[in-house]
Amino acid sequence: MSNPTDETVKNESLETTANKPKTPLLTVSKEEEAAKFGRVDEAGNIWVRESAGERQVGSYPDGLPENPLSLYIRRFLDLEASINLFEARLHILSPKDIETTIKSISASLVSPAAVGNLDELRSRLAGLEKIAEERKEQAKAERKQAKEAALAERTALVETAEKLAAQDPAKTQWKQSTEKMRQLLEQWKELQRRGPRLDRSAEDALWKRFSTARTTLDRHRRQYFSALDARQSEARRAKEALITRAEELQNSTNWGQTAAAYRELLEEWKQAGRSTPKEDDALWARFRAAQQVFFDARRANSEAIESEFRANLEAKEALLAEAQALLPITDLAAAQESLRGILDRWESIGRVPRADLGRIEGAMRAVENAVADAEEEQWRRSDPDAKARTEGMLGQLAAAISDLEAKLEAATDAKQKANLEDALATKREWYKQISADLD
Repeated sequence: MSNPTDETVKNESLETTANKPKTPLLTVSKEEEAAKFGRVDEAGNIWVRESAGERQVGSYPDGLPENPLSLYIRRFLDLEASINLFEARLHILSPKDIETTIKSISASLVSPAAVGNLDELRSRLAGLEKIAEERKEQAKAERKQAKEAALAERTALVETAEKLAAQDPAKTQWKQSTEKMRQLLEQWKELQRRGPRLDRSAEDALWKRFSTARTTLDRHRRQYFSALDARQSEARRAKEALITRAEELQNSTNWGQTAAAYRELLEEWKQAGRSTPKEDDALWARFRAAQQVFFDARRANSEAIESEFRANLEAKEALLAEAQALLPITDLAAAQESLRGILDRWESIGRVPRADLGRIEGAMRAVENAVADAEEEQWRRSDPDAKARTEGMLGQLAAAISDLEAKLEAATDAKQKANLEDALATKREWYKQISADLD
């Protein structure tokens, strides 16, 4: 017997979970009960006790896990679950299924790698085999029931087909409905193949109803698509006319009015309906091509204008550099005179690209504001009243400075000297700033 590695244990556990019926949550006492039938020897071998004696079911050559019997107990519980499931479903299984299941479970109980009361499981299976014989006697009655169920199933299928045929053709999803009817026909054939067979009279009557439903659906489908062909032909004629109108407008240079006309044509196109997908694609390509001639010409015109605007931008960039060279202002009169000439040339140049308008205008406005601020500052300094107030303040500060210097010279207390020095420094700084403004 091969010894399970960690990976083997993991894979077997996953396989058990995926392929076998799930075992209900069990109490610890049931797991402990199963564990009584197993043991682990010093070499890491797993043994199970049966009526015929002990039998080795596995080993852990690489070291024991925390609970070495848990895997083998789970296998036992899965075997038990298989028998429980078989017992629960025995009353609905066919004779063939019963025989197959008994054979499968019997094989799994010959020498399973599991730990638990395997003798009890084998005894239970033997008891179920006796019950299974009784189940086979019920087959005749069930065949009759199956025949009745088959009649009901076939009748339901026919009724579904009749509902499909009774749909409003204008609201029918033809692809889905046709496919559904095809599936119903396949189901009918499958029911005939796998039986049970119905009475001939009942089957003929149902087939007649089913065939009539199929014929009706097909007739409605042909009528619907005939009408659809007529609508598509009308849509094609309408779109041909729209293409003609679009081609008549394509050489216009009345950019705004023609663009609006094309928008109206597009709305009419949307209302014209649809032809076949292939025809619609071809018509749309012609319609777009007619428009494209106009829009390409409009774009070329816009690009020419844009090129002119870019040239204007280069000229204004040069003027802006000339204006910015006036800063900082040292000669206000000269700066004002130069700026007036620059602005006259600026206005004569014309428009620039919209994306650059805010930047270039803002930069020139900044130069104008700087000249205006310099003009205002000069006026403020030359104002007689303001100058007199400034000179008076300077006189007061000069007197205060002289007074503080005298007090500082006469002071002896260190704290008093420090206060006088701070006050003197402040007055001198004020005097310096006001003098600079006056100059």
